[in-house]
Amino acid sequence: MPAVVNDVRSFKAERAWGARDLAEVDGATVRLHWTDQPYKWHVNDGAEVFVVLDGTVDMRYREAGVETSVRLEASDIFVADIGDEHVAHPLGEARVLVVERKGSV
Repeated sequence: MPAVVNDVRSFKAERAWGARDLAEVDGATVRLHWTDQPYKWHVNDGAEVFVVLDGTVDMRYREAGVETSVRLEASDIFVADIGDEHVAHPLGEARVLVVERKGSV
């Protein structure tokens, strides 16, 4: 049965990076996350698609040991490939749609 998610801007989890599972597509999970705190530096074992739906997020990543940052606003997308070290730092509250391999970090 189809589903409509119409509470994105009001969604709030009990803890930073808490999520609502929306779907599983061919071994990938689609989750709506809420946060007001940075995540942790990590490397995924598969590609990760990170879509800011509400708020602002500074996405930091390292290339050849050099840290770079890009500011993501609502509707911006960050794609991390296998081996891309990255961390998300929200500026205030943010709601983010994340698509990644099921069970990934």
